[in-house]
Amino acid sequence: MERSNGRVIRFPSPSLRRARFGVPAPLMLLIGMFTLHTGSALAVTAFAQAAPATVTWLRLSWAAVLLLALGGRSLWRSVRAATRRELGAVVILGTASAGMMLFYSEATARIELGTATSIEFLGTLVVAVAAMRRRRELVWIIAAVAGVLCLTRPWQGELDLTGIAFALAGAVCVVGYIVLTQKVGAGFGAVHGLALTMTVGALISAPLGAPAVFAAPDPDLILFTLLIALLFPMVPFLLEMVALQRMSRTAYSTFSSLEPAVALVMGLVVIGQAPAAVQVVGMALVVVAGVGAARGDRSDRPAVPRSPVRPQEVEGPSSPGVARASADQAA
Repeated sequence: MERSNGRVIRFPSPSLRRARFGVPAPLMLLIGMFTLHTGSALAVTAFAQAAPATVTWLRLSWAAVLLLALGGRSLWRSVRAATRRELGAVVILGTASAGMMLFYSEATARIELGTATSIEFLGTLVVAVAAMRRRRELVWIIAAVAGVLCLTRPWQGELDLTGIAFALAGAVCVVGYIVLTQKVGAGFGAVHGLALTMTVGALISAPLGAPAVFAAPDPDLILFTLLIALLFPMVPFLLEMVALQRMSRTAYSTFSSLEPAVALVMGLVVIGQAPAAVQVVGMALVVVAGVGAARGDRSDRPAVPRSPVRPQEVEGPSSPGVARASADQAA
């Protein structure tokens, strides 16, 4: 999936500039994926203490606070320089991000982590195939749907329709997230755009998650969600921000297609969600579909190309959606 708007990329710290030369970009991307889905798996364990909406709101709030601090004074200069249309795009993107994370959390509370991620990945795949506008690429959508059927196993009669509905709603939000990220990236850098997006997401989800926290504060839960927020979006975001500048668009999309499989592995390792043999086959189909769609692009262009920056723009990476989140990425 391409999530770049072509703006110039500068690193926020010397340590990140040094890091980009020390670790291979694909390895950074894979570490980011495993970190992200470790956070997602840990979030599932937190559902025993609080409702998914409450856990999600706390994660969004912590992410907003951390990213606002990382953005610093330059963030507010960027906000003052933005147009009303750019600020409006941030609000819409933040709403889509909140929906994506809330739906994903509700899904993972009911169905396996790998299955929920695979269903949500359908949104990413639809955008990728639609961008190529070639009918033959629809085979990858068919393969992914077949994979999801193997993962959900409807023939066994134990289908959790509510969980699947939440995952599908998350997939719809992913489509909006990808499209809107391009628009927000036209006016903000990665850190700034993501900070504002997470802030809007926290505000949007507050009516669903905040009342339970204020009614019965749980210090252990609050601190635990801070850990989860560090695992996602902070670490994956920073790693992906560096990796994107050293990989072609096709290579990046190919590696990103491994994400559903990573989710399945972390679901097994962290929370003991052991897949059946047919589910492993289904996961393989989803991954193959993602890789096939990515290779169909056959582009050697960098995932984040460089171009001149407008005078009012501050330094920052290319796109607010660099971190999954998006996360898929969003949860």
